[in-house]
Amino acid sequence: MNLSDFFGQLFRDPKQAGSADYASVSEGYFRSLGIPLLRGRLFDDRDTIDAPHVALISESLVREKWPSEDPIGRTIEFGNMDGDPRLLTIVGVVGDVRERSLEKPARPTIYVNYRQRPQATYRFSAVVRTAGDPGLMIASARKIVRDLDPDVPPSTSSFSTIFAASTSARRFNLVLIGIFAGTALLLAIAGIYGVLAYSVARRTREMGIRAALGASARNVLTLVLRQAMLTAAVGVVLGLVGSFILMRFLQSMLFEVGAADPLTFVAVAARISHSPVPTFLSTVN
Repeated sequence: MNLSDFFGQLFRDPKQAGSADYASVSEGYFRSLGIPLLRGRLFDDRDTIDAPHVALISESLVREKWPSEDPIGRTIEFGNMDGDPRLLTIVGVVGDVRERSLEKPARPTIYVNYRQRPQATYRFSAVVRTAGDPGLMIASARKIVRDLDPDVPPSTSSFSTIFAASTSARRFNLVLIGIFAGTALLLAIAGIYGVLAYSVARRTREMGIRAALGASARNVLTLVLRQAMLTAAVGVVLGLVGSFILMRFLQSMLFEVGAADPLTFVAVAARISHSPVPTFLSTVN
């Protein structure tokens, strides 16, 4: 059996075949980006062009292909995407990276050493980690590239800028929803206050009679607060029902926060229930 027939038979087997992203990186790539090593080892000086070719795989690939097995030491072949048919031995497992978008789950990824697979580095990115001002580092990096080759136009950016750009649409939508929600909250508070003020004004004579018959200010206050809490409770219940109905829509706009986050529901409900109560002490004196 020749090599093409072997790979053709291999890729037709669903248990053996699969799909994953392919990245050629250096030894310091994972440390620079803070990608954790979960098992095995990272690339090091042993991984030269003449040494057995090795690979690191992401955690999502392990969950997909070897959910209950140890992938360390297994061999894989990436469909000859870079022109090198040599097998890759898995030497480590690293954390997942949401490289394309925060809205999409992390893709299974195979990482190879750029020293062993240099043909895959026709277009590459250099990652620099610094504790100082990123602007100064970017300026220095541009100068180095310009000195090496003035015809190469480098594209540089800070990680915070890239992160902000990837979340700009979601952030705008959430800010817009927050403004609408804040406006609705103020209207609800004003509505509750207006209803209670109107109710107190209409019951001024009743409260005066109660006070004349011996009711204390505490008793009259309890009467008004009971009515206020009943009105707020009805509004909170209706609001919670509406929130659960809209939960599916909100889930698509949140990141690592559940749409049914109990702290958020309790905070909003407590804020509405804490609406101001109109004073009526002057009417019962």
